Order: sequence, then structure tokens, then C-alpha cells
Amino acid sequence: MTKLDSPTQTLQRAVLIVALLNIGYFGIEFAVALSIGSVSLFADSIDFFEDASVNFLIVIALGWPAIWRARIGMALAAILLVPAIATLWTAWAKFGTPVPPEPLALSLTGAGALAVNLTCALILVRHRHHSGSLPKAAFLSARNDALANVAIIVAGLVTIYTLSAWPDLIVGLGIAVLNADAARQVIAAARKEHLKPDS
Repeated sequence: MTKLDSPTQTLQRAVLIVALLNIGYFGIEFAVALSIGSVSLFADSIDFFEDASVNFLIVIALGWPAIWRARIGMALAAILLVPAIATLWTAWAKFGTPVPPEPLALSLTGAGALAVNLTCALILVRHRHHSGSLPKAAFLSARNDALANVAIIVAGLVTIYTLSAWPDLIVGLGIAVLNADAARQVIAAARKEHLKPDS
């Protein structure tokens, strides 16, 4: 196996692809979220941006010693909380004017996001136990986002029949919970890595 084909190099290439996919769809979803007033799409678009940031940091940090990877893991856990906070802020504003988003655009954009996140999860699944907390953070983000996207699609379908803003709000808050749980898991992995001998 050549140096370029080492597990770390392979992981770096995989994570870089995932980062580019995330930053690309962030722009699409953010624009749709603003145009239709969707809390769940706004939260998910911010999450795409966060995922891109996480993955770009992972590409840089993979070659570092274990203790520094653990510290970056702790920082990434904090980054995972950003979408949750942004979602709560947006949801609070939406409570004052509970206008439902356009349901077809909501579901179609959610379906596009699902396709991107499933692709990312498939790319990352075989790397999730490599180098401790960093790949775990990337995989958990992609997995949680795919689950959130299914919920967004369902929210759009429910909105067609109810004409209510609540499905979108509920899903947006659910995305916040998923990101908080992912942050907890990454912190646990980073703590374990911090206790290992430096490598």
C-alpha cells in the first residue's frame, strides 16, 4: 500500500468530497428556506453549512496527534450545537407569525437534501471508527441529517392536508434535538480519545 493509499489519505479524500457536497446543497436549501419561510429547511441548511465546516476541519486535522484530534473533536461538538441554537431562534420568531411554508417546495427540497445526505453517509460509513472522534462527527452529522430530511418530506406532505405551520416547526425543533445528541456522542468519543496514549 502506498502512502497515498493509506487509510488516512483515503479518509481525507472521502471527507473532502462530503464537505463539497454539503457546501453545495447549503446554498440551494438556504435560498428555498428563505423564499418559502420554512423553519425546518432553514435549520437543515444551516446544518449543511455546519457539516461542510466540520468536514473541512477534519481533512486538516486527521494527520495530527491523538490529543489534538481529541481537542478538535471537542470543538466540533460545540459546532454541532450551532444549528440547534439557530433553529430555536428561528422557531421562536415563527411562533409569532405561524404561516405554513409552501408544501411542495418543502418536500422536494427535503428530498434533494436526503439524496445528498444518504450519499455522504454511504461515503463515510466505513470510516466512522477511524481516528477516533473526527470521522464519528462526520458520520453522525450525515446520518442525522438523512433522518431529518425524511421528516422534512413528511412535514411537507402533512402541510398539504393541514395547511398548518406546526409540522414544519415540529420538524425544525426535532433537528435541533438530533444535533444536540450528536454533540453529546462526539464529546464522549473525544474524551475517550484524549485518554489514549498519543499517536
